[in-house]
Amino acid sequence: MKELSIFIDESGDFGDYKLHSSYYIISLVCHDQSIDINPQIRKLEESLSFIGYPKHCTHAGPIIRNEHEYRRDTLKNRQRILKVIASFLRHIDVNVETAFIEKKQTKDVVDATGRLSKEISAFIRAHYVYFQQFDVVKVYYDNGQVEVSKILSSVFNALLDHVEFRRVFPSEYRLFQVADLVCTLQLLKLKDERHELSRAEKQFFSDARTLRKNYLKILDGKRFDRP
Repeated sequence: MKELSIFIDESGDFGDYKLHSSYYIISLVCHDQSIDINPQIRKLEESLSFIGYPKHCTHAGPIIRNEHEYRRDTLKNRQRILKVIASFLRHIDVNVETAFIEKKQTKDVVDATGRLSKEISAFIRAHYVYFQQFDVVKVYYDNGQVEVSKILSSVFNALLDHVEFRRVFPSEYRLFQVADLVCTLQLLKLKDERHELSRAEKQFFSDARTLRKNYLKILDGKRFDRP
């Protein structure tokens, strides 16, 4: 049986537009289970252990912004963690996609969820032949936001047969942590294009060129419609 796993994460909330919360992003990381990525996972685990973070569940946004569990970490250590998870994304055979909206252009939650549903539907339709080659499609999400759960259930069940949903805990799957990274990189890409990078983001990456070359290039290289 040929199986596709899709790990999904989100960035933002469905509340009112605020300068620090301008976008809502949903990321999809698609992995053909016939492709073995265990060697890359072992390399990731070794790299995290080497820099002093064994079995660590990475959270890209807080790493960059020096928040939550990373508040007492040095900038150098935080940069090392992000480089390790970004290198993992670079070397694994996955396809990624992002759907996003700019919140100030939406009327309300209903409008926002409708727009995101249309984006994900358009993505599946555009790559329908790809999805049809699998006997089962398993969607992994942590049920973080009710609106996203509804979007995923309605869109995937409407367009694809043999879809199964799994609730995931971020610490259990490295590919879910990759989905978290993809959300963060997409957000940085949008902010970079609009000259909206924060002081903390500029400090973390030193300059926009480093961000684009060492991180955003990895993201673009994994997209379904890569150049």
